[in-house]
Formats: sequence, structure tokens, C-alpha cells
Amino acid sequence: MQSQPQFRPYATPHGHPPHGTPHHGHGSHGGHPGPHAPPRSGASHRRGGIGPMMSAGPHPQVPMTAAQINQQHYQAQQANQRAKIRSRKPTDKNLPDGIDELLVGGPDLAVAYRQLRDFERRLDATMTRKKLDIMDSLSRNTKHQRKLRIWINNTVEDQYWQASASSMDNFEFSSTSEATYRVTIEARLLDDPLDLDKDKGNDEDDAGKEADGEKMDTDDKPQQKPAPAKPGQRTRFAHFFKALTVEPDRPKPGAHGNETIVEWKKPDKTPSGAQNLPAIADFDEFAFKRPGDENLNITINLFRHEEPERFAVSPELADIIDETDATLKEATLAVYEYIKLFGLQDDEETRNFRCDEYLKKIVGRDMGMIGHLPDYITPHLRPLPPIKLPYTIRVDEEFHKNPTPTIYDVTVAVDDPMRARYLSFLHNPQHAGMLKEIARLDDQLATVCQALHESKARHTFFTSMANDPVGFVRTWLSSQKRDLDIILGESARGNGESIHGDEWRKGGRDSVWNTANARESVNVLLSRPPSRPQQR
Repeated sequence: MQSQPQFRPYATPHGHPPHGTPHHGHGSHGGHPGPHAPPRSGASHRRGGIGPMMSAGPHPQVPMTAAQINQQHYQAQQANQRAKIRSRKPTDKNLPDGIDELLVGGPDLAVAYRQLRDFERRLDATMTRKKLDIMDSLSRNTKHQRKLRIWINNTVEDQYWQASASSMDNFEFSSTSEATYRVTIEARLLDDPLDLDKDKGNDEDDAGKEADGEKMDTDDKPQQKPAPAKPGQRTRFAHFFKALTVEPDRPKPGAHGNETIVEWKKPDKTPSGAQNLPAIADFDEFAFKRPGDENLNITINLFRHEEPERFAVSPELADIIDETDATLKEATLAVYEYIKLFGLQDDEETRNFRCDEYLKKIVGRDMGMIGHLPDYITPHLRPLPPIKLPYTIRVDEEFHKNPTPTIYDVTVAVDDPMRARYLSFLHNPQHAGMLKEIARLDDQLATVCQALHESKARHTFFTSMANDPVGFVRTWLSSQKRDLDIILGESARGNGESIHGDEWRKGGRDSVWNTANARESVNVLLSRPPSRPQQR
């Protein structure tokens, strides 16, 4: 008889086994607890793994040490000290009134300073507005249409017509050699962004051309290629596409040559920034080599890579936004503008909108919610079809006597050329240092203006004292007395009456104490409940 394995439950801090710990004993197979099994309560227990469990409810925090308390107190003191320094920091950079005639340089100096201050305010407003415009432009991520020129060519090796004449006469063919071809796909982004406008007049003559790739006429003089892009620039061939496939038009089983698909796919997770791209995602030329000794028609499929991703819209959605492709954000904004334009938004509940015959095809009911527009639109978006470039791989001798590449122009979306400059302006460390320097000069200017205010106050004090000493001292004493009364709470009433005047000292029926206001005030004072002394 095989003995059952023994389990030793872990003990909790209270000495009882945790919930979920298996217990084994005699008579436990019939559903009744064994002789040593603990009694089960009516409440269901959560089954957990083997190990100690933490009791439910709030747990007390770990008390802070004396060093941590001192550190926290020191940080609070430092924060209060910095706040006091900021509160005492002067901010007024205006000249005091009446100082124009007192300056050493004369009134012209004060006028020039005020003109500079006005120019500085207008300059700050202009720079702030321009900076906000730059940030808005970066958030919209505007794209521009450019032309990507693609050259497709192929070379051959070890074809039968490439063998020497003596070998062919003697029928000496090496068994190790195999006829092959090598296809090269190379692309360059054209430098002139106006090429798209130059070709608009030729659209009527391109009815027989491919929809996505425009094939150019080839002649004896190949088209001049632009300079290759340097590594790390956002103008390389692999930056515009996320996948590339090459497939034959008519695969023939058993035919000599490659009949499988050639595929390249950009890695899903590539480092951010053009400077950190791996070699597999940063190239201008794509080439592959396959065995074959016959001409072969192939189709090169280019799958576009755009951020944010663009989609082909369904016919139902295209009737509303009047576009054949769009991003999810663009489609959502276009549908919202359609709702606002035709007054379909509900008057009482603005989050809802009524559906006309076009919106019913998108939403599927009579009423919809504006917050759910992306959910309504997403089923009507599908991936863009690939760009198809047909090409014939030529292995015959006649073609390779004077080979000419097949050239296509493909429209691609590129970032705004000013975007890089905008980013460099916002993240320029010199600009940040310049702003700090300007703030430091502003602080110095505010300190100088504060000193001018103090000097102007002292000048006014001594000038008034020199012109009329008696009147100045009398006025000064009256001012000091008024300030002292305010401090002691014995200042004049709001209407200018003094509580220490003779009318308040006079008694009798004709005095101020016999008026209705005085009696009402006394009654209000007497009706107040006596205040209780505070117990300590």
C-alpha cells in the first residue's frame, strides 16, 4: 500500500494554518473532516497559495526615525525660506513718477527707458505667440507630399550566353555553376518638392499606368540619381515602407527558377529617432539574388509606413468625409464637422446627435453619441492597399547589351521641412540659457528700480523739509499720529468723525448719546449673551 505524501502547513503569526493549506487525515475521502482537521466556518474562504497571508484591513505605517523627522523638518524650513525670499523679491521695473527732471541724463533718459520697456512688452508678446504657433504646428504634425523615385534593374551571372566560345564549342559546362539573376531596387527622395505640381498637367495621358506607381519612359540615357541619403536622415527608402514583397505573376510548378515570395518586413519595435535605427530599417537599396535562366514577370508590393497610420475608408464613410483615405483622427474630426454643419447635434443633450441617411450607414441607428465616434468609424477603416510596381526580369543577351532601368515615381508623405527646425528651437540648450540670462537681468533691473523708488522718496522728504520746515514737521507729526491711531485701533470712523471729539464727551438731552442710533447700539450690546471663560 502506497503511503500518501505528508504536507506540513506553514504557520501564520497566530499559530493557525493559512486558508487553502491542504490537510490530510483518515476519513477525509468521504467529504467529512478528519479527526485532526480544523472546524470549517459557514463563510467561504478564499483559497490562496502556500505561505503566510496578510490580514485584511488598514495596516499601521512604519514610524519614522529621528533622522527622517529631522530631514523632513529641514526641508520644510528650506521651502519656507525660499518662499520668503520670493515674496521679498522686487518685481516692479517702472520708474517712479516725477523722476524725469531729477535724472543725471535728463528727461530724455527716462523717455528712452519707457520706450524700451514698451518695445520689450511687444517683443515678449510676439515671441510668446510665435512659440505657441510652433507648438501647435508640431502637435498637428502636418505632412507634405513628395516624390520618391525608384530604379529597378537586374543583372545576370552564369547564363548560357555568358560562357566562352571555346567552352560552348567543346560542350564543357561546369556542374557547379548555376544561372542566376540579381534584382536591385533603389530609391531616392527628389530634392525639388515642386515636382508634383509640374506633373499635374500630364494626368490625362496616364490612364494606362499603374494607380500607385507612375512608370517613366526609359531611354539610352538613364535618369540622374540624386545623392544618396546619409545614414540617420529621414529620407531613406526604408523609412517610407514597413514591408516589401516580390512575387511572380504566374507561378509555374516545376519551372526552373524561383517561384517563392521574397519578403522584407521592418521590425515592429525600432528605436525612436533616425540616429538609432538598425541597418535592416535604414537603407536606400534592396537587392536579392535567385537562380533562373528565363525571363520572369514579377510584381513588387510596397506597404506604406506612416505615423499616424492612414487607412482606406469604406464607401459609406467616403460619402461623408469626401476622402478615400484618412487617419482615425482626421476621419473623426470630419464626421464631427459634418454633424455641426448640418445641425444634427441634439439641442438638449449636446453629447448626442441625430443620424441622417448617410450617418445611419455608419452608426446603425437613429441616434448616436459624439464620444463614441471613433468606435463607429473604426469598422469602416481598412489597411491601405500596397503600391504595385510591375517589372520583368530579363536574362536574355539582347537586353544586357545595353541595360536600362525601369523607373517609377511614387508619392510619399514626409514631415514638414520646418519641423526639425522647430524642434531644434524648442530644445536648444542655448535658448534655455538665454532665457535664464534674461531672467537674471530682469531681477537686476527690478532691484535698480526699487533703489530709484527709495531714492526718490528720500529726495521728496528732504526737499519738502528744506522748503517749509515748520509746515513739514506739523504735517509729518499729524501723519505719524494717524498711523499710530491705526495701529492701536483708535483710528477715525469711516465717515471721518473722530471718536475723541468734543461731541462724544458732551452729555445731556441734546448730546449724541440721546439719539436713536446710540440707544439702539446700547440695546444691541446689552442683548448679547455673556461670553463664557475658556476652560484650560
